[in-house]
Amino acid sequence: MSTRVASPRFLALVGTVVLWASAFPAIRVGIDGLGVAALSFLRLLIAAVALLAVAPFAKVRLPRRGDLPLITLCGATGMTAYQVLLNWGEVHVEAGTASLLIAIAPVFSVLLGSLFLGERLTRDIVVGSVVALAGAAVVSLADGTSGFSFSALVILAAAVVQGVYHFASKPLLRHYTGLEVATYAMVAGTVFALPLIPATWHATVHAPVAALASAAYLGLLPSALGFVIWAYAVARLPLAVSTAALYLVPPVALIVSFVWLAEVPRPIALAGGAISVAGVILISRHQRNHHPTNVPVVDASEPQGAACA
Repeated sequence: MSTRVASPRFLALVGTVVLWASAFPAIRVGIDGLGVAALSFLRLLIAAVALLAVAPFAKVRLPRRGDLPLITLCGATGMTAYQVLLNWGEVHVEAGTASLLIAIAPVFSVLLGSLFLGERLTRDIVVGSVVALAGAAVVSLADGTSGFSFSALVILAAAVVQGVYHFASKPLLRHYTGLEVATYAMVAGTVFALPLIPATWHATVHAPVAALASAAYLGLLPSALGFVIWAYAVARLPLAVSTAALYLVPPVALIVSFVWLAEVPRPIALAGGAISVAGVILISRHQRNHHPTNVPVVDASEPQGAACA
């Protein structure tokens, strides 16, 4: 049993969860010294360069011309827009709370799949979506009952664009591996972020070492290495196991945020996060139980509707 737990595939899965969870507090550190624009661009650039360096060894293929529109959509939403919105939201939202809000991203990918990919919208999906969104509403009100905080809404927008990314990547995953799709999207996202170069240059010149180290960490580890070891793990594990592991990202992010930033989550935020995760689990369990056996399974090396940082 201990040999199985210590196997490379399980260690890779654990590493993915820890890396993606640690991204949320690392963002807070990077924002303080670099600002939203510079941190967003540096993280994308570093990750894109790292993935391109790995590409020849991982036998990453060039994309087909006809798939460029979808790759463009994935880069614009899941990389550029997601990074900018998440970083912007974390200016005022605690790292652990942000991880709880991002956890509802699968809701939007499932709903988009029902609208545009012909996936059946069942009662379990509807109920799970309502439960998850209700939990997000509770988390958003954690700072008080006077109304949603603007920063919480910005992070919810980040969850929406991440949901769009996973929805748009599904057709691509019929022809490419998850690592290939991540590489294409990261490069496209970096191109879309080029207008941030002037702000990045100005901020980098005056940035403290801790902020620059945070940007390097985010680009190399959660963004680049995270996708590589995720692809390795889920290609060798049942999809149910890998998907279930991703539910650990928010609680691990809360722990890392407490240790790293001394953030103590409010009880109402924890309650709302638990409600959201319960809704997402309901949706994911339905998808696993009702996946048609005569349809080719989407490549398992991509987190289908997963919430990654």
